[in-house]
Amino acid sequence: MKNKLFVGSLPYAVTDQDLASLFAAHGEVVSAKVIIDTMSNRSKGFGFVEMATDEQAQAAIEALHESDMMGRNIMVNVARPKA
Repeated sequence: MKNKLFVGSLPYAVTDQDLASLFAAHGEVVSAKVIIDTMSNRSKGFGFVEMATDEQAQAAIEALHESDMMGRNIMVNVARPKA
């Protein structure tokens, strides 16, 4: 299952909806979640996006990895399972 993506170096102002909108141009977004620090209630600067298919996920990686989002170069890779 390579359709879940890790998105790093996100601007702190990015919302779940911003993330979903960015990836929607590359296929069907099943879910998009920016990870929030529970203590500060502020973004941790990374999130996860799940695409409908592995092919759509690969297209999103190729199009968006090291692309600019609000002045920051984001990283997009296949998410690895928690260790």
